Amino acid sequence: MNADDLSKENEALRERLYRLGEASLRITEDLDLDTVLQGGVDGARSLTGASRGCLTIVDESGELEAFLTSGVTEEEYRTFAGLTGAIELLHYLSGMAEPLRVADFSSHTASVGLAEVGPPLGPVRSFLGVPIRHRGTHVGTVSVAHKEGGLEFTQEDEDTLRMFASQAAMAISNARRHQDEQRARADLETLINTSPVGVIVFDAAKGVPLSSNREATRLVDDLRNPGQSPEEMLETITYRRGDGREISLQEFALAQALSVAETVRAEEIAVRVPDGRSVTVLVNATPIRSERGEVESVVVTMQDMSAMEETERLRAEFLAMVSHELRAPLTSIKGSAAAVLGTSSVLDTAEMQQFFRIVDDQANHMLELISNLLYVARIETGRLSVTPETTDPATLVDRARNTFLSGGGRDSIHIDLPPDLPRVMADRRRIVQVLGNLLSNAERQSPATTSIRLSAGLEGVHVWFSLSDDGVGVSADRLPLMFRKFSRLDSVEGGGDGTIGSGLGLSICKGIVEAHGGRIWAESDGPGLGAKFTFTLPIVEDHATVPTSLPTPFGRVEGQQALVLAVDDDPLTLRYVRHALSDAGYSVIVTADPEEALDLMEQERPDLALVDLLLPGSDGIDLMQDILDIADIPVILLSAYGRDQVIARAFEMGADDYIGKPFSPTELVARIRAALRKQEGPPRDEPAEPYVLGDLTIDYAERRVTVAGFPVQLTTTEYRLISELATSAGRVLTHDQILRRVWGRTRTRDARVIRTHLMRLRRKLGEDAASPKYIFAEPRVGYRMPEGEVPDLT
Repeated sequence: MNADDLSKENEALRERLYRLGEASLRITEDLDLDTVLQGGVDGARSLTGASRGCLTIVDESGELEAFLTSGVTEEEYRTFAGLTGAIELLHYLSGMAEPLRVADFSSHTASVGLAEVGPPLGPVRSFLGVPIRHRGTHVGTVSVAHKEGGLEFTQEDEDTLRMFASQAAMAISNARRHQDEQRARADLETLINTSPVGVIVFDAAKGVPLSSNREATRLVDDLRNPGQSPEEMLETITYRRGDGREISLQEFALAQALSVAETVRAEEIAVRVPDGRSVTVLVNATPIRSERGEVESVVVTMQDMSAMEETERLRAEFLAMVSHELRAPLTSIKGSAAAVLGTSSVLDTAEMQQFFRIVDDQANHMLELISNLLYVARIETGRLSVTPETTDPATLVDRARNTFLSGGGRDSIHIDLPPDLPRVMADRRRIVQVLGNLLSNAERQSPATTSIRLSAGLEGVHVWFSLSDDGVGVSADRLPLMFRKFSRLDSVEGGGDGTIGSGLGLSICKGIVEAHGGRIWAESDGPGLGAKFTFTLPIVEDHATVPTSLPTPFGRVEGQQALVLAVDDDPLTLRYVRHALSDAGYSVIVTADPEEALDLMEQERPDLALVDLLLPGSDGIDLMQDILDIADIPVILLSAYGRDQVIARAFEMGADDYIGKPFSPTELVARIRAALRKQEGPPRDEPAEPYVLGDLTIDYAERRVTVAGFPVQLTTTEYRLISELATSAGRVLTHDQILRRVWGRTRTRDARVIRTHLMRLRRKLGEDAASPKYIFAEPRVGYRMPEGEVPDLT
């Protein structure tokens, strides 16, 4: 080799190394996974002089996770994705263990049993594919095709692409690790931000807050003046510690207070601003030190004690009320007894009976009050036991009506019960007590000239009972307080809540209903417009269609827990939902931020969404539509305040269900199961005779598929797919029909899910997509199976 040739070769090598370095730099300077992947396929095409390139990435289980292209138009991409053999080809590429360099890739794919890519991409000639590995683990494959000028790829191209693939593997690993860290950080921030405990991190040196969660912001906003910054507000506050010390930050700088590095554990502190407003919080403070032992920051948690103080106030009022309620009958009993014992003359029989009647009535009053107090104690301690049995709803209503009338109640009760209501599980005596309390409440709250309406109906896996009146009604701000313990709305609104003014009746009703697995709520259009009380009871399981296992919605592996996304700005509701669904076997992700909810939809692909109807700065119905634009999943709306018009609009815009707050865990789980069950599609009648085609037999009665006498292990979705095609043998099922019948989808039109499952099904049946024996594709229309043979029953 002469000097000129050696110089040219060195120059070419330097140019190659320079381009390799530039391409490697482009994919390592960014940590966004999508950017890294696209940079990888673009770099591979640039380095090898190819006109087209693709990158396939697999997950830890070896399944295809991502597919990106370079040099392919959007129209070409859509056409390729719609081809019958596209999925098989991508799986072949992603599973390559060694480099592949061929002059005619179309001939190569035919030799290994893969369908030709076809127009408009045309036959693929020159091809070079290199596996991507990171620390011995297969990550995916980078492939290029159609070298410029019609040339073939060289050994130098292969060596260059292999070196680039090693750099790409490292960049992909770093981007994945960054993505995992970002997700973990986001989960932690969501957990902290939705916590009912306020969290503030202070800079110890400067005495300024570095970060705070939503609850801490709420506490600060309650004390802050309009236009005043949190830092300015902090300079004006005074706080009194548990030992009585009072510290003013106007005299004692916050930075100085933080520098003391005192650890505080569960200390009750009253925080006050100059105009007299204050809040009492339970405080924990922990200093964070540097490696040199200096205090860098202080983490302060604050739990609002207002709810506890309100509970204590209500408890004190309740004790005063109970004392008054017991004192009144005792005074009557004492007076009657004194009159009988203290008279100097003999009383006649009528007078004696009158005094004894007073003693008897007042003693009954005291017994009723004491019984209710015992009920409340059992409810609070979780010891209220019920013994449900199979019961006809009409029997419960009839017994309650008779008991109410025999006690002197009005007879103007209008009852409306459907004749075909299923039986319910109920403790008859206690549910009759609930109905009796609600009837007494309606009588006390409404004029004697009006009627009380009692109705019932079936909804999902529950029967609901409603009592309506035309009485004094309840204002919207008092509706959430109707069932609170120790709360007496009767003293304000002009009537009782069910038990002679004790303030316990509705609370007892709530405890009994929830012990049965139902829920109870109140509705009213406002003062003077009457009220309606409704509660639910679970129906007998023979009538319920509760699935024995969780359904398998889109994207979920058979047997894997269904994933539920909950969006609500109330931390207590999110915690309640998380616990209820986790106990029922679901996986749960929660957020209070509508924007984050959409990110979670893209990243986590949940199977169902629970969305609060009223969100800060966002409308729950609009968020629901954004969710449905991302994925076709059931959406259930939650709200403590829902008018009929709003609920109707929600259903028109695509909601699958609506749950009013408060709700019981049993109802929440039942409604989620029902929504997921609808997603699977309605049940259908299957033929009595098996389907037989060559070696393939589908036994509908046993839900069993065999090939040449050997059983084929299919997932639930795979069985539904082949069963639908077989029962429609001889006819073509369109993509939409298959999606609707197998997956229950009505909004999505993405047929890729069919092709993915069909590829696995064909592999298990042992048939080749290029020359099928059982399932035939009708391009751009759907799939069909031939009519079966007459089974030999001899």
